[in-house]
Amino acid sequence: MSRKLVLKELSRYNTGIYADIIYRNALLYADEMAIKCGGESVTFAQFNDRVNALIHALQSMGARKGDVLGILSWNCLEYADAYGAAMKFGFISSPFNPRLQDNELDYLINYSECSTLFVGPELVELVNRLRPHIPKVKNFISFGTADIPGMASHRTLIETFPKDEPDVDAREEDPVFLFYTSGTTGVPRAALYTFERAMDDTRRFPTAMSLEQGDKHVQIMPLFHIGGTKNFWGYFYAAGSNVIMPQISFDPAATLQTVQDEKATDIHIVATHLAAFLALPDVDKYDLSSLKRMFYAASPMPVELLKRGMEKWGPIFMQFYGGTEDGPNVTVLSKKQHDVVNRPPEEQKILASCGFPHIGVHVRIVDDHDNDVEPGVVGEIIVKSKGIPKEWWHRPEETAETFLNGWVHTGDMGRYDEKGYIYIVDRKKDMIVTGGENVYPREVEEVLYQHPAVQEATVFGIPDDYWVEKVHAVVVLRQGADASAAELISFCKERLAKYKAPKSVEFAGALPKTPSGKILKRELRDKYYAGRERKV
Repeated sequence: MSRKLVLKELSRYNTGIYADIIYRNALLYADEMAIKCGGESVTFAQFNDRVNALIHALQSMGARKGDVLGILSWNCLEYADAYGAAMKFGFISSPFNPRLQDNELDYLINYSECSTLFVGPELVELVNRLRPHIPKVKNFISFGTADIPGMASHRTLIETFPKDEPDVDAREEDPVFLFYTSGTTGVPRAALYTFERAMDDTRRFPTAMSLEQGDKHVQIMPLFHIGGTKNFWGYFYAAGSNVIMPQISFDPAATLQTVQDEKATDIHIVATHLAAFLALPDVDKYDLSSLKRMFYAASPMPVELLKRGMEKWGPIFMQFYGGTEDGPNVTVLSKKQHDVVNRPPEEQKILASCGFPHIGVHVRIVDDHDNDVEPGVVGEIIVKSKGIPKEWWHRPEETAETFLNGWVHTGDMGRYDEKGYIYIVDRKKDMIVTGGENVYPREVEEVLYQHPAVQEATVFGIPDDYWVEKVHAVVVLRQGADASAAELISFCKERLAKYKAPKSVEFAGALPKTPSGKILKRELRDKYYAGRERKV
């Protein structure tokens, strides 16, 4: 194709929808690798062909613009195809967490009203159990190479249907994504994003990251997670490539080996991933010199753990803060801002922050009456940008509670300092009230991570006849290390007000986590409330 023809063809799609990115990259970077998973990789042109064929196939199956496409799978190459079809044509993607139980998936699939469900090969049996309970699903499409009775084969569809450009009527105001809250605090609900709102974050992310064409990202975050998905497409937007790790459970050694083998420039992690990397006895054998950025998001990063990572790999760390209901990238702590380890302690304090508001994002910290608080005062973080969701899917009352006058009430408690750095204190609902005093678990967790024997820790409130709630910690010790509950409690009392220190400590071999790496406090806490009518 000549340069003149390429430039003419670039005008095919509205620049405010994802179809424009998919088609543009197919024209300008046709033979460059777009996505790799396992032993299979596709170029930008091949990805566009796969998406086009899938759109034609879905149309032949009765799917129409605005229909919801459910995706229930672990990370794989086909996952990107399903997303791409929705993003190009105007379907609505609805990814589901494959770790959920049957009754939870039953609820979400019906709640989403999806008419087509893509199914990963490991989840076919589960979906077959669910079929009698999800009557609105008309089309079942299986990923993988095996032919599954009662399901269309994704591979057959993309091989047999035409690859020519489909007629597309997607518009910026049309819905494109349903992303679910993790369910760690209650029944999941879906944040509905339009093209315009989703594209706002997709455009801002590469700028904040200083991404370049050809950068290569190792994808370990789950593609049903908003951060995992939106950042994936941020690399695609910048004509970078994504190497998807096809793993059901996180493997730190395999991940570092992939970074080395692929000469990757980027990886998105959470704190538990970094702890697992650093716990590898042979961590130094991996060559990570190609990494430009190891960025973390989705869960708090203990400062002591971060410092250990920076001592190991240098100033390659970045941080994003946000959530399902706000973009998700609300604030950024840049690589340059991280480079303070060798500076005076007062300058190192910003490592405990989540940085400054992201480009195009307004952040306020307010009291219970939505009045702005002063620097240093803890309040609720509220957010406004063009990238926030339109609403909670089919939840008008909850939409009215969360999205007030254009501001998202995040439920996160934080403060800001005189320079404008924002510090997350904790989730509003996670605050512990013990003996009339407020304790934010993250503050206690930060201290526990300073103890040399502690690999991971989480803190929450449990019922107590005297204190009403008491501070309780669950700790995973480093391999070969030893510490008693009394020692850890004393360690915290030396560094915190005594009422903030744990009154009890429990040791565990591992902490339960979501696939995105968040520690499931609710799962740990629930046993202490068994048989009680009220959870404090």
